[in-house]
Amino acid sequence: MKPEPGLELQGRYQLVERIALGGMGEVWRATDLRSGRAVAAKILRPELAGDEIFLSRLRAEATNSRGLRHPNLAMVLDSGERHGSGWIVMELVQGRALSDILAERRTMEPGEILPILAQVARALQVVHDSGVVHRDVKPSNILINREGLAKLTDFGISMGVNQRPMTATGMVMGTAQYLAPEQAMGNMATPSGDLYALGVIAYEALAGHRPFTGSTQVDIAFAHVNQPVPPLPDHLPAEVRAVVMELLAKKPADRPRSARELARRLDRIVVNLPKESWDPREAPAWTATGRTPATVATNRDSRAPGAAETTSAGAATVAARTHPAAPPGATASTPPHTADTRTIPAVDHTRTAVVGASSPATPSTRHASGRERFGLPAGTIRIVVTILILLMLLAAAGTLASAHSGVSRDHAVVSPTSSKEAM
Repeated sequence: MKPEPGLELQGRYQLVERIALGGMGEVWRATDLRSGRAVAAKILRPELAGDEIFLSRLRAEATNSRGLRHPNLAMVLDSGERHGSGWIVMELVQGRALSDILAERRTMEPGEILPILAQVARALQVVHDSGVVHRDVKPSNILINREGLAKLTDFGISMGVNQRPMTATGMVMGTAQYLAPEQAMGNMATPSGDLYALGVIAYEALAGHRPFTGSTQVDIAFAHVNQPVPPLPDHLPAEVRAVVMELLAKKPADRPRSARELARRLDRIVVNLPKESWDPREAPAWTATGRTPATVATNRDSRAPGAAETTSAGAATVAARTHPAAPPGATASTPPHTADTRTIPAVDHTRTAVVGASSPATPSTRHASGRERFGLPAGTIRIVVTILILLMLLAAAGTLASAHSGVSRDHAVVSPTSSKEAM
């Protein structure tokens, strides 16, 4: 069976165009005729049709990847065989391979590559929990979509639980540039080998080149075993260099214990990266509110001594939560940025108002809260207003009483006159 545009697989998936070519198969964009959505179909290369070894590997890939569900994994939808060929249908990832991004940019900032590696590590945890070792983690098998979501693909040489080896004794499966030392020595592949490959990818993205090179694949493989890892550039944060070197440890026991642990560690490093690692041209995600630091400092100076220490401690707590990585030299009472946090101005405003209310000698014109106006305490204002209201009520009552008595006297004089006239 030769893949070509218009060919239908299982009477359901119609090939549209070839989008990639690998060592074992071709990847085609196809259309699911039932749902109408675009999918990706990996088909055994025509020259390998009828080869039972490659068909077995394609079946193993379908078996090892079927049922795996994770946002960072390209989901397998279907598989089948016909006329000595086979195929796997999976979701179509609209994006670029990490290898293309590295070829274009050479290096990436820690704040860019570490989140990608953390996503891949989470995907690998799902893979490892199912008893599968990927064995081919490399930049060309990591796709980045338009939203920045990383997808791990290609389980072509993966190894599952109780799966019979399909390579001869002494043969090594994998890409030499990303091969763990124990795999290069012909030992059984383990999840730790996938983490080593992530370390090579991290090194390549941060330094602009892979840690080990050689004239042949064998030379590169043995360099992973025998040569020490060259140091990373000094300008990189110490925590970033440390985790990459730990991933590239020669002994599996010296690497992170699991992909989950690695993902969490990378997350913590990203959160605490120095601000120089982020693009300063990016617009802030939120707008700070409140007064300027100059106003805050003025209000702090006007506080009572006892209140100043309390507020400084509270401000330090809020600043620590909002700004995990304060610049060197910043203290608890000094905001790390010109734009202060949302919580600090509210705390300062409240405490300053309380101190001001207890100091009548300090002039104030604030009236939004009703505490002070015209330099008088709020209580005094209330008493004066109450007295004025009472006086107004009393005056109104007196006016009504006078009017009532006048009406009565007129009635008493008029009534007798009316009686005599009637008689």
